[in-house]
Amino acid sequence: MRDAIATFAAAAAFAGPTAAGVSSVVTIPSNYTAAELLSPCQEAGNDARWGQAAEIECVQYIIGYIDALEAAGTIGAETGVCLPEQNAADEVRRALMRWVHANDSERTKTMAANAVLATLQEAFPCH
Repeated sequence: MRDAIATFAAAAAFAGPTAAGVSSVVTIPSNYTAAELLSPCQEAGNDARWGQAAEIECVQYIIGYIDALEAAGTIGAETGVCLPEQNAADEVRRALMRWVHANDSERTKTMAANAVLATLQEAFPCH
């Protein structure tokens, strides 16, 4: 997991321009947990207004995370994570809910980014 995140950070460091030796990489600490991501992911199936808004929050987080991994080159046969070709964000959302609920007393405390990465590695291995 840390290797993927480190690879992304390294790729981001080389992608942005620098001026006078100042790095363009900004580190923003996140305290967003799997429990906080799980709530909107579960509500996504709700037909009420909150369900639609929750789905956007959940799916956009997942899409952004996957896009970042793809930009860093950490998704594909060489890394062992292969996403489905159809409905990838929704498939990951459902897999994330299963992953968290498999051991929710521990996994809800996991950082959301680590939970999504663990979900990708367990639910979408390349065959």
